[in-house]
Amino acid sequence: MTTPTKKKLRSTEWFGTADKNGFMYRSWMKNQGIPDHEFDGRPVIGICNTWSELTPCNAHFRKIAEHVKRGIYEAGGFPVEFPVFSNGESNLRPTAMLTRNLASMDVEEAIRGNPIDAVVLLVGCDKTTPALLMGAASCDVPAIVVTGGPMLNGKLDGKDIGSGTAVWRLHESLKAGEINEHQFFAAEAGMSRSAGTCNTMGTASTMACMAEALGTSLPHNAAIPAVDARRYVLAHMSGRRIVEMVHEDLRLSKILTREAFENAIRTNAAIGGSTNAVIHLKAIAGRIGVQLELEDWTRIGRGTPTLVDLQPSGRFLMEEFYYAGGLPAVLRRLGENQLLPHPNALTVNGKSLWDNVREAPQYNDEVIRPINKPLIADGGICILRGNLAPRGAVLKPSAASPELLKHRGRAVVFENLEHYKERIVDENLDIDASCVMVMKNCGPRGYPGMAEVGNMGLPPKLLRQGVKDMVRISDARMSGTAYGTVVLHVAPEAAAGGPLAAVRDGDFIELDCEQGRLHLDISEAELAQRMQALKNADMGGRGGYQRLYVDHVLQADEGCDFDFLVGCRGSAVPRHSH
Repeated sequence: MTTPTKKKLRSTEWFGTADKNGFMYRSWMKNQGIPDHEFDGRPVIGICNTWSELTPCNAHFRKIAEHVKRGIYEAGGFPVEFPVFSNGESNLRPTAMLTRNLASMDVEEAIRGNPIDAVVLLVGCDKTTPALLMGAASCDVPAIVVTGGPMLNGKLDGKDIGSGTAVWRLHESLKAGEINEHQFFAAEAGMSRSAGTCNTMGTASTMACMAEALGTSLPHNAAIPAVDARRYVLAHMSGRRIVEMVHEDLRLSKILTREAFENAIRTNAAIGGSTNAVIHLKAIAGRIGVQLELEDWTRIGRGTPTLVDLQPSGRFLMEEFYYAGGLPAVLRRLGENQLLPHPNALTVNGKSLWDNVREAPQYNDEVIRPINKPLIADGGICILRGNLAPRGAVLKPSAASPELLKHRGRAVVFENLEHYKERIVDENLDIDASCVMVMKNCGPRGYPGMAEVGNMGLPPKLLRQGVKDMVRISDARMSGTAYGTVVLHVAPEAAAGGPLAAVRDGDFIELDCEQGRLHLDISEAELAQRMQALKNADMGGRGGYQRLYVDHVLQADEGCDFDFLVGCRGSAVPRHSH
């Protein structure tokens, strides 16, 4: 362990005084059976836990927290576990994205207001990772990420199936009449057969990889299966390491640099990561004071080959990814081919990213492909602009149909999600495979919360004809486990007066991923006339947190954070006198 410095610990402002306040803080804590020597100036480490039985991805975190505590005690620290809002996408309505910022506020205030010197962030389900990093970044304390890990491979008919991705595929097959309800529901038990997050390269796995690529976790954190004993070893070692980070004053601002975010953007392309990473990385960067723009995804990510052959883009699942070498193997492959933008970026173990991965084993070239045999030659997130998306939109090429990445089609418009559900099953709907499906009012303000509904299911009548994909455009998000030629995050959104609100049935829309273009084929004068006739969506009638959300949420290109939360506020807190 690193030799402790003489730097005054933050926790001593509570526990280190011989006055009335120190007496009271220590005395209250002692009702838990804590002895005097725990208050002798050793680092107090918070364990920020998103455990919840309503967040099944994170329901095993009590056990993980115990292993973190062992490491903290072993390194001479004093662990204190505390709960924060657990926003799991699996159960929470209307979407966990609505409460990502709420969870980040919970984390920020819990860290700043309590006597802790550093924090271990226990994350899993996709929104918990950015929420906890956002909150911790706003305080700029030493922090380390411990992910809960992915589920074991799902099983159906003796074959592997991926969580999330299997649902989308099976449901489309059911609507097409290719399978019956018995076959559909047979997948239900076998899809989620262990603790952990989705076992595809969905948003949870993507954000776990982003945390590791950013340098905020120990190597291999992203991919170790949730029920693998090595997950508990990593938790233990993270507990040890966070104590050392306190003595080294290794705060998040030293890790979450511009260089770290550029490494993460390149990594996202290499793993075929979720489009949701665009929003979450922007929000995290905003909290620590790093300027990140949509153009950075084009400049850094485009041209990067997708090496990881995982569903929904490819064939395999997270178990195979870990056994093939996990993220360190990917980073080594990028680095050896001069595709790692900043190999010397600092990570939480005190070493550079490249030092951590330069000798990483690579076990399976089918799962983690060589540079010259990629899954997709250009897997970077496609950033689109045009008169339909003046502030940008995104598309994931690795999950799209190549022949649709340049397409012109007639718009079939759905004013909102309810309109879509009502209209898509109409056998008389005037739609064919060449059409472009457009859905409005599902963005940050419009839903509200920007739900994962952008991967609109295709009309049953076309599914029965064998149609598998169509161009779809919306201001919504989609699950990282989903797939298809889907344009998302259109900004500004329809509910904020964006041009998407002006699209009508029969308009022609042009998509050109290579040129980064999304164009509504009407004249400027016609578009201006339509926009003049529109009124912004009425957001009245909402109260409580939803009112706060609608009033203060930023657009997708800005990370959907609250305007008043952007920036680092530090960990200083006025001393309270009892």
